[in-house]
Amino acid sequence: MSLRIVVCVKYVPDATGDRRFADDTTTDRESVDGLLSELDEYGVEQALRIAEASGDAEVTVVTVGPDDAKDALRKALSMGADKAVHVNDDDIHGTDVLGTSAILAKALESTGYDLVVCGMASTDGSMGVLPALLAERLGVPQLTLLSEVTVEGGTVKGRRDGDTATEQLEAALPAVVSVTDQSGEARYPSFKGIMAAKKKPVQSLDLDDLGIEADEVGLAGSWTAVDAIAARPARTAGTIVKDEGEGGRQLAEFLAAQKFV
Repeated sequence: MSLRIVVCVKYVPDATGDRRFADDTTTDRESVDGLLSELDEYGVEQALRIAEASGDAEVTVVTVGPDDAKDALRKALSMGADKAVHVNDDDIHGTDVLGTSAILAKALESTGYDLVVCGMASTDGSMGVLPALLAERLGVPQLTLLSEVTVEGGTVKGRRDGDTATEQLEAALPAVVSVTDQSGEARYPSFKGIMAAKKKPVQSLDLDDLGIEADEVGLAGSWTAVDAIAARPARTAGTIVKDEGEGGRQLAEFLAAQKFV
């Protein structure tokens, strides 16, 4: 039986765009372009490397999001993933990370898996806790924040680099892992890969397919809530120090006044 690798990816607002909140305090995704979270590209890359080393593996990418989230799946498919699963339902809008982990767990149970690969965090929420929540819901081991990951037989092994030490970790499959942006540069989709992605299967699922009630997710079912939002203050003009022989002293005084030195 081939190794079943599933990568969880997210469709996020472009960080270079003018990101704002909507009236319901959720992220306004309509006014800014979206794309595959950059940190999830590392997860896709590691999944593909493991599949290539195995010689007998299938890589599936899964996302939870609106219609446009298919763009994130197509990017992963063009990189080399074999197929995709898109969980899309209007009642998912506003779901927090706890609800998202519940949806993904049901989706994974539906598709089947041996190894689940995640990025270290999303580039919009940046919470970084979904892999742990997912492993808990699935009842499988978790190896998080890996900068190196391999699969040998029925075991996944990885290296976690910390500020003061490096850990060598391993767990029996099935398992959930997350990889950092130090795990290896993600490949660029080739023209052949982009064309092939258009023919690869994308399965669509909704909450009914997963057996999840609408009130368990969405804004109403979220365990967390945003009470208030405010726009970031506009940047003010900086202080210009004219050097007329005293520039060095003035600069030092300014830095000291701001407690930078």
